[in-house]
Amino acid sequence: MFDALAERLEDTWKKLRGQGKISQSNIQEALQEVRKALLEADVNFQVVKSFVAEVEKNALGAEVISGVNPQQQFIKIVYDELVKVMGESNAPLAEADKPPRVVLMAGLQGAGKTTATAKLALYLQKQKRSCLMVATDVYRPAAIQQLITLGTQISVPVFELGTGANPVDIARQGLEEAKNKGIDTVIIDTAGRLQIDQEMMAELAQVKDAVNPDEVLLVVDSMTGQEAANVTRSFHEEIGITGAILTKMDGDSRGGAALSIRTISGQPIKFIGVGEKVEALEPFYPDRMASRILNMGDIVTLVEKAQEELDIADVEKMQKKMMEAKFDFNDFLKQMRLLKNMGSFAGVMKLIPGMNKLGAGALEQGEVQLKRTETMINSMTKEERANPQLLAQSPSRRRRVAKGSGHQEKDVSRLVSDFTRMRSMMQQMSMGGGLPGMGGMPGMGGLGGLLGGGMPRPGYRNQPKKKAKKTKKKRGFADL
Repeated sequence: MFDALAERLEDTWKKLRGQGKISQSNIQEALQEVRKALLEADVNFQVVKSFVAEVEKNALGAEVISGVNPQQQFIKIVYDELVKVMGESNAPLAEADKPPRVVLMAGLQGAGKTTATAKLALYLQKQKRSCLMVATDVYRPAAIQQLITLGTQISVPVFELGTGANPVDIARQGLEEAKNKGIDTVIIDTAGRLQIDQEMMAELAQVKDAVNPDEVLLVVDSMTGQEAANVTRSFHEEIGITGAILTKMDGDSRGGAALSIRTISGQPIKFIGVGEKVEALEPFYPDRMASRILNMGDIVTLVEKAQEELDIADVEKMQKKMMEAKFDFNDFLKQMRLLKNMGSFAGVMKLIPGMNKLGAGALEQGEVQLKRTETMINSMTKEERANPQLLAQSPSRRRRVAKGSGHQEKDVSRLVSDFTRMRSMMQQMSMGGGLPGMGGMPGMGGLGGLLGGGMPRPGYRNQPKKKAKKTKKKRGFADL
């Protein structure tokens, strides 16, 4: 997500390096690069034109701030404009004057409406809101069954009348069912088409009239780039949307949709889908997304993801173990699984400031190393996991673990050695008041060394070859 755009903008800032102040002459090249970067990211042309004009106006009108160089000042101006274009602040779901709240899901076929419906239901369920999903897509094969399967998975009921019923009747009766059962929120999954047509729009308008929704959310595939702007415009003109959900933001998305939708429709992006799992839905925060685009990471979202998975009692227990150097392979395995629950490895890493500078290859290498480490730990006995020193003192134990995990003895030896060093380092830093690895975030300290020698630091790829080789040989748990 936004990788190409972030890299291109990173190169843009260099155009202002060494300049004394921002002027008409020295920002033209930088503005041209920003324009190219946005167009390559498939941002709508009119949005790009307006964006660059605003950045230029604000840059030339900016007061010179003492201690801030032109490069930093220009980045701040671009950041502010990105936030403005994407909506300035998070827009939560509208509340109903009288329950139930009704959310109508709209969009083209293949955008991910049915999955987004279940993801939204689970998101609301975590907020202690009761939900009912209504299946009105009677055209797409297995659409109703898909929603039922997802509903079973997340323990949310589904109202359906089969493929022979009229979608308007299904929506109306589903709403009555929710009222009778005291349900808080009704989410209606509607039919899509492969392209926009009047028949689809007419049916959608009829469903909307029948249930009078509090929200009409357009589900948009972020991979469609500029086409997302055209889809948004058509739906908004025909039925009137109140917001959007951008799906597939974890894929090879160039970012154009996220930067175009608000300007085109005037309506906010409310959620983004960041993975295939039903848990992979996040509220959309323009300021956090702007930080990701500019390679600043997103620590707030990272902490929120961690808090969803963390148990306070476990955190306190883990911190005590770290301080006493009793952190073992069982604890380490628990933190590895915690990381998995937070989302894809690459997705989590990119929330850490500076990690966006790592290429896809480095992150993929880190994912492989993570799996290798887990395989080796799973091949250890309960006694060995609880007491890593047993492996450190016994070559025969290390050989057995290597054979059982399909790796070489030297791999296991390195894992044990790196783990021992990391545990010692964590004890020293914990006594000083901060945990290594994840900025001292509670319960996350051990993740700082997850990858062993598998992944370089940000900027590593730019080091001279001779120096990089020397550094790589020494890398381990304690080095990250």
